[in-house]
Amino acid sequence: MISPLPNDDNAGASIAIGAPLTGWLSGLDEVADPVFAQRMLGDGVAIDPTEGCLVAPCDGEVSVLQPSGHAVTIIAAEGAQILMHIGLDTVALNGEGFAPCVAVGDRVRKGDPLIRFDLDAVVCAAPAVITPVLLLETPGYALVRTREDGAVTAGDDIFALRPRRVADAPRAVAQAAGERAERIVVVPLAHGIHARPAARLRDAVAGLSADITLRKGGRSADVRSPVGLLTLAIGFGDTITIAAEGLQAEEAVAALAALIESGMGEKGHAPAPVQTSAAPAIAATTLPADGKLAGVTASPGLAVGHARRFVLPDVEVHPVREDAADAQARLDAARATLAARLDAEVAHSSGAQRAIVEAHRAMLDDAGLLAAAAEAIGGGASAVEAWRAAIRPQAEALRAAGDARLAERADDLRDLERRVLLILAGREEAPLALPAGTILIAEDLLPSQLMAIDPANVLGLCVERGGPTSHVAILAASMGLPMLVALGPVLRQIDDETALVLDAGLGQLHVGPDDAALAQATATVAERAARRAAAKATAANPCHMADGTRIEVFANLGSRTDAELAVANGAEGSGLLRTEFLFLDRDTAPSVDEQTADYQAIADTLDGRPLIVRLLDIGGDKPAPYLPIAAEENPALGLRGIRVGFAHPQLLEDQIRAILQVQPVGQCRIMVPMIAGVDELRQVRTVLERIRVELGIIGRIELGVMVETPAAAATADLLAAEADFLSIGTNDLTQYTLAMDRGNAAVASAVDGLHPAVLRLIADTCRGARAHGRWIGVCGGLASDPLAVPILLGLGVTELSATPAIVPDIKALVSSLTREAVRSHAAAALGCATAADVRSLAREFTA
Repeated sequence: MISPLPNDDNAGASIAIGAPLTGWLSGLDEVADPVFAQRMLGDGVAIDPTEGCLVAPCDGEVSVLQPSGHAVTIIAAEGAQILMHIGLDTVALNGEGFAPCVAVGDRVRKGDPLIRFDLDAVVCAAPAVITPVLLLETPGYALVRTREDGAVTAGDDIFALRPRRVADAPRAVAQAAGERAERIVVVPLAHGIHARPAARLRDAVAGLSADITLRKGGRSADVRSPVGLLTLAIGFGDTITIAAEGLQAEEAVAALAALIESGMGEKGHAPAPVQTSAAPAIAATTLPADGKLAGVTASPGLAVGHARRFVLPDVEVHPVREDAADAQARLDAARATLAARLDAEVAHSSGAQRAIVEAHRAMLDDAGLLAAAAEAIGGGASAVEAWRAAIRPQAEALRAAGDARLAERADDLRDLERRVLLILAGREEAPLALPAGTILIAEDLLPSQLMAIDPANVLGLCVERGGPTSHVAILAASMGLPMLVALGPVLRQIDDETALVLDAGLGQLHVGPDDAALAQATATVAERAARRAAAKATAANPCHMADGTRIEVFANLGSRTDAELAVANGAEGSGLLRTEFLFLDRDTAPSVDEQTADYQAIADTLDGRPLIVRLLDIGGDKPAPYLPIAAEENPALGLRGIRVGFAHPQLLEDQIRAILQVQPVGQCRIMVPMIAGVDELRQVRTVLERIRVELGIIGRIELGVMVETPAAAATADLLAAEADFLSIGTNDLTQYTLAMDRGNAAVASAVDGLHPAVLRLIADTCRGARAHGRWIGVCGGLASDPLAVPILLGLGVTELSATPAIVPDIKALVSSLTREAVRSHAAAALGCATAADVRSLAREFTA
């Protein structure tokens, strides 16, 4: 029962606070976030909304409005501060779905709209939409509930603020005069200092004898006041000053600096700009009149079928109150159950699927995740709450990291979260039972869900979000399923059973085509199937163009199982072995012997065919715990590729030593990633030659460069004078040339390797290689694109390294072309104005 307000003659007038939302009222204990549930920011209530408008709970002034539009603070006339935080982890939505109606400094009346939000979109995108309504720590007031849990309408009184008597108010701790300390730090948190980090900063200095402030520009705030910190609007990359005075000033400054620089689990890249239009940022758009939607190709192919929508159901797990020992035991048991299942899946899988399951298995034992979960349990969290608290900040940090290859692993973490929670709930994931002829439509898919579908019934995949380098995209390609990503919320308007033509190679989904279009697409599918069967039958033969010109068709590899598939499909070698699989998802760097064993196993599988090993190529935002790389404002332009090797020379030397020990000597060639100039190549050559002499190897070891930067393409002639070969990584070359992140769905549709600017750089690279008699290859995504291959050959490329599954098709395509025809075609492509013009020209050429 809710007690009536006490009758206190000395207390003065109470302030009635109304519900800012319509929905279901509950206590903060129901909020699955310890920052709110443990009242780190202050006491209050929570409302699970049923409508998408947040209104003022009392008369007052807007003192804080978060840049992402998900939270607002009102100061009542009497000085009490009320924070309303829409949903959990909604800062990660970067403003999508939120439309503020007010600005800082606005005076509002009770009931005035503060923020309108797309309730459906936030429910889909955030862990929860339950909204804490808090009295931030205000010494002069105490909160008294005036309404029971249950349904509530915006404006209904939910609690009152009772002025404290002087004797009741918390006493400030007087700080003795003492030392002074300051430190300047750059904020590495992807979403800046929002509510959760503010609470952690306050707790970090609890009990320390010092007055401590953070300063940004000309403004400052007391660290012990989370709302004060929020008013500073500290964002990613901001430079702030930590200042303290008192007996423990140095200790306080050091503690805060270490906590901020750690990133608090939210290190990353600057979020996308916030949309602040009056309409919600996430909204369904209208299908175009011709029914043709544009997406990003994740896996090429053509399919004709009917739409079936998949909606990922939430894992409803009600947290139980349990002591720390029981919570840890339940979590450990759930992890052990999932580990056994993953081990079984590894034993019964191969190729890309096996590699992804192995990655999940390694991530399940990640020391950082286990430590974070244990810390949460120690703070009173249940097993469910602890696992979520460990997983979600890491997933968001990966999404914000600025490196597409790391961002793709956020979905892997989501997958692990979901599977452990299902085990804790005693439930099994319902299998995806889909009828024959399905083209699956979804907001997004997790790797385990895709691996569970029957490819005999599912013909293709279309998702609203995602990127072309995600594990789901890799799985789709390995399963031979056409897939488009980044199609946007318009997919929600497609009804089940709608006829679809999915042309992933063209980057197009045709919704509700007419009979003629359906018949043409169906005939094309049958024709392609016949061509593929013929290509597979002759895949083992060396590849020549129709006029006899020799073109090597290699495969990109990431594991021994990839090598097995490549050999079976007729690959003539490997033009790219990604060695990152050995270095990621572990606590220590692999030893020389361990590396040699893995490289040797792949070389043995290739049975003497050339193996081009790319030196370690990872980003600069701590993808591996044993690499002490500082946080960077833009990891894609910081420590990446060979720069990491130069920063950690022992790592570079160990990898080169391991490669040189593979037998027979010379089968492995070495390729240097992210080269920007000849000086970097010379540095690697010096290390290579020294180790070659130490090992007593006679003869030259081939050392090539990966052309991924405009700088490398522009100086290809200089690089070719000293490199043994050049190989173009079209994925990174494209994003660096166009200044667009290929892992960012907002711009992914415009990231096209057939852009005239990219093609001209490829042409320059080929000319530079020819000037010194070096062979030139392509190991990026364009080598697997049938529309791009004729253009690449016409520009002078003599080696293509494609995904293993598509090698037979690429070899068949090359065998149908002549040097004269592709040269004319490439010249025409260089004269096009846009990537769309190039693709239109390419379709005409291959028709």
